[in-house]
Amino acid sequence: MSTAAVEPAPGAVGLDPNRDPVNDFSIVVATVNGSGSQTANNTLIRALFKMGIPVNGKNLFPSNISGLPTWYTIRVSKDGYIARRDTTEILVGFNQQTIAQDLVGLPEGGVCVYNADIKFEQSRTDVSYYGLPVKQLIADMGVDKKLTDRVANMVYVGALVQLLGIEPEAIREALGFYLGGKQKAIDLNYNVVLASAAWTKENLPKQDPFRVESMDKTEGLILIDGNTAGALGALAGGMTVTAWYPITPATSLADGLNEYAPKLRKDPSTGVPTYAIVQAEDEIAAIGMVLGAGWMGARSMTSTSGPGISLMTEFVGFGYYAEVPGVIWDIMRMGPSTGMPTRVSQGDVLKAYYLGHGDVRNICLLPGNVQECFEFGQTAFDLAERFQQPVFVLSDLDLGMNNWMSKPFEYPETPLDRGKVLNAEQLNDVQDWGRYKDVDGDGIPYRTLPGIEHPRGAYFTRGSGHNENAGYTERPDDWLKNMARLTRKHDHARTVVPKPVIDRREGAKVGIIAFGTTDPAIVEARDRLSSQRGIETGYMRLRALPLGEEVRQFIAEHDRLYVVELNTDGQMHKLLQLHTPEYATKLISIAFNDGLPLTPRYVTEQIYEMEQAQ
Repeated sequence: MSTAAVEPAPGAVGLDPNRDPVNDFSIVVATVNGSGSQTANNTLIRALFKMGIPVNGKNLFPSNISGLPTWYTIRVSKDGYIARRDTTEILVGFNQQTIAQDLVGLPEGGVCVYNADIKFEQSRTDVSYYGLPVKQLIADMGVDKKLTDRVANMVYVGALVQLLGIEPEAIREALGFYLGGKQKAIDLNYNVVLASAAWTKENLPKQDPFRVESMDKTEGLILIDGNTAGALGALAGGMTVTAWYPITPATSLADGLNEYAPKLRKDPSTGVPTYAIVQAEDEIAAIGMVLGAGWMGARSMTSTSGPGISLMTEFVGFGYYAEVPGVIWDIMRMGPSTGMPTRVSQGDVLKAYYLGHGDVRNICLLPGNVQECFEFGQTAFDLAERFQQPVFVLSDLDLGMNNWMSKPFEYPETPLDRGKVLNAEQLNDVQDWGRYKDVDGDGIPYRTLPGIEHPRGAYFTRGSGHNENAGYTERPDDWLKNMARLTRKHDHARTVVPKPVIDRREGAKVGIIAFGTTDPAIVEARDRLSSQRGIETGYMRLRALPLGEEVRQFIAEHDRLYVVELNTDGQMHKLLQLHTPEYATKLISIAFNDGLPLTPRYVTEQIYEMEQAQ
């Protein structure tokens, strides 16, 4: 099987002579899906992290259970850059199917650590080879044949320990973390690492310059994936009901809830769970349960991806018009249709924002890091209940399923915002209450919860035409009045949703606008544009829809603005033009969508070339 369509090789280029080979390179591990390499790769990244070295890992895996090629890229950066790079200096070739093509992608002066049991042509004479006799090493250790496949990948971990100078104790600590303290398993894997490191030291003289040295740049940080962070944030934010259906890449968010809810959400006096997590029969049932629970007053949510969002369309439109709260985490992946389920994209922006037939506009949160995944866990619930409607959190596969560095999360001190909910006592003081009446001028009506003990507290929740008192109507004036109120509500949301993060630079005539996991690439690209190309750029990272006045002001301040996003049609670019039609010609789309995380080089080259053409 050719890997060219899966992981495009950049082609052999020379090593950057200005790049320090210490704590500044990338490793790509090429194995077979289902071979257990995830434990080995996670062990490597956590060990480097424990050595105080900034690091990021990205898993590129096929959408089948096992057997097809998988790649895991580890970026080591003493400067703290965490975006994917176009080039990897070190290849760990443990897949017969792909090693020839993977070898082509190495730069001149690169390194190939390979399984010597694999036969392939060493066609490159400008790289360093380190062959590891995997089967013989494990056989010499007397490992049970039933366990051979499980520990084989620890051989390349041991080789990298020796070749790069990774601290063995950091490896042992990482194994303890991932193997859950199971001492027998820890000892077995660690002994394979030590044996491989010893064999490498004795038989494979060092030929390359790459190595690592301990630093202190990860002190006080944690290493976590975005889906787990989102699950913890939802629990901290008062989640009481979750209904979900399995789908890549969102399943691990529900898994995180299932892991941590039993530990964190029990009645302290009785030990009885204070939550319900239900695996529904499909996504339609899941969103139905979410809105039913939200109608009852629960903080309810689901997690899904693009195909699941499609199935939820009618229910989401109902939630918007009937004004029922609920939270939907959309961990975006590559479409259209089934697309590439294990590739990253930001292609659900327009769909989520306008989901529902007719005139629907949903609140969407756009986390750009795992810290915001945690924070938006509560923010999404607060907004859903305050504005009485479904709220989307648009994460993506890269953020959701890969490991990222972050400051530890702090338990939110702000009280939960339950919105305009009237109890029986408050209803006594209200002379003219109507479920869909705008009392405060912000478009948000007051609501009661089912079971309220008051004769005026009940109402029909209608997805069909209704007036201020929730009565059925098809009168044109009632319809226009209600839709105008919903527009006021949406415009009020512009002033409340999370503000964009803006970094202005003095004298910058050029601006960059982006959202989500394009951020690491843009941060690095801005430094390159400034230091290497003499172009200063302002930067605005959007964190929510609808767009607010801060967006218009930032656009007004710059001559040209490049909108960077991971989709084909430039979806956010279109929304920005709709929001600021007077500045539409200032906005230039840089939309790129190949299924892989964005690289700084692409952003740098695109902006530089376009600026040169001005």
